[in-house]
Amino acid sequence: MHASRLNPVYLSMVLLVSLSGCYSALNSNDGGQTRFSGTRYVDPADVWVPRGYRIEPVMEGLNFPTGVTFDDQGRVYVVESGYSYGEVWAQPRLLRIIVNGAARVIARDGYAPWNGVTFYNGNFYVAEGGEAAGGRVVRIAPDGTVTTLIDNLPSVGDHHTNGPVIGPDGYLYFGQGTATNSGIVGLDDYRFGWLRRFPKFHDIPGQDVVLAGVNYETNNPLSRPRRLKWYQKLLPFLAPPRTVITGAYVPFGTPTGRGQIVRGEVPCTGAIMRIPLEGGTAELVAWGLRNPFGLAFSPDGRLFATENQFDVRGSRPVFGTGDLLWEIKPGTWYGWPDYFAGLPINNGNRFGAPGGPAPTFLLARHPGRPPRPVAKFGVHASADGFDFCRERGFGHVGDAFVAEFGDMAPLTGKVEAPVGFRVVRVEPEGGIIHPFAVNRGREDAPASKVGTGGLERPIAARFDPSGEALYVVDFGVMTTDSRGVHAVENTGVLWRITREGRR
Repeated sequence: MHASRLNPVYLSMVLLVSLSGCYSALNSNDGGQTRFSGTRYVDPADVWVPRGYRIEPVMEGLNFPTGVTFDDQGRVYVVESGYSYGEVWAQPRLLRIIVNGAARVIARDGYAPWNGVTFYNGNFYVAEGGEAAGGRVVRIAPDGTVTTLIDNLPSVGDHHTNGPVIGPDGYLYFGQGTATNSGIVGLDDYRFGWLRRFPKFHDIPGQDVVLAGVNYETNNPLSRPRRLKWYQKLLPFLAPPRTVITGAYVPFGTPTGRGQIVRGEVPCTGAIMRIPLEGGTAELVAWGLRNPFGLAFSPDGRLFATENQFDVRGSRPVFGTGDLLWEIKPGTWYGWPDYFAGLPINNGNRFGAPGGPAPTFLLARHPGRPPRPVAKFGVHASADGFDFCRERGFGHVGDAFVAEFGDMAPLTGKVEAPVGFRVVRVEPEGGIIHPFAVNRGREDAPASKVGTGGLERPIAARFDPSGEALYVVDFGVMTTDSRGVHAVENTGVLWRITREGRR
């Protein structure tokens, strides 16, 4: 019953692609375009879950939470990010959630945003995104002592250091997002804020790449002063340029040539890497991933990752690319910045922004032939943290339960209806996606838009040690408009989903 009412959303996306000439005339009807003030209202009755399941809030008033984990006694812990898009800064924290809804701080401060946490052999492991100072992965002892396992990760751009997760081999795996949307530093990055702080930052390939010499000209917001000095007025050629030309894998304002080689490095951007549990040098696992946010090992020991795909923004906008679930195989290049889901993006009829040209390949030679994904999510759904079911008492053993943060349109591209804002169940064999927790109403929108007490922006989902309870981390209220992103502090919620009759 519920799945059938989702069909218009997907049909509308198909219609958008087929009638892209009308795209520029349409207004975006996204989930974040709403007004919010006051205290967040929470009511589990406003959330649909399948028959036989129940959902309940565990903790309210969290500040930008991004991850949940459990110690060896089954106690619940949450990380608060300390940062949100929109340049909202707070204090990152690791909290122990007490039964009565209170919380105790285990550790605080660090390199925000904290983008995930896992517990293993008596310690917590946290991915510190490092928007202002570069990423780190740290170990936190139960008494709050913090040990840095790796630092100076290239994480001051659009996307950050994500994860972490411990593999069957005893290594710690983490994701590192790209600096940019599609390979070119541009005005969208200035608007995000990081280009002002780090004007020389750019994407770093995991292996040597040969460039096609594709460059883009944009206005130059970095060095053009409001008032020119007297000698600049007298001799205009001494004034900073009004426009600059930028190529791939280089700083803003740096042109590239065909055949130019950019040396690969590790750590790099757009990759999954691993380190020993005691820390050390990063080892490249796979690359060519735009933003591998969620990592999880399946019951049979295979590594999977969710990937946030291209936006329709910046110097090289890419249209119509839904987020992906990948099986990660060591040594594989997954296609960014020239492929989506195994398909080349230089197809104007499919990936060109409406009214604009098709994206041009940035690489003269590609490092390999990218594979096809396990599953495709909705365009701009923002598929993030997830976990696999291992317990028959919960049901759907072997399926992945994925949190969809929801669209950030119109900043990332227009949508006809809200996309995401829910938890879905994915069958890895066949890639079939089923809704599992979603707000009641005519569209899958956040509670702040539909005026209910349900989900806002699910960002992570993880089973407790018993496997019979799925915990969902809800980041909180985030509205969007043409001016930017507006995150509301202290509106995050931790939810729990169980089978009826079980605790």
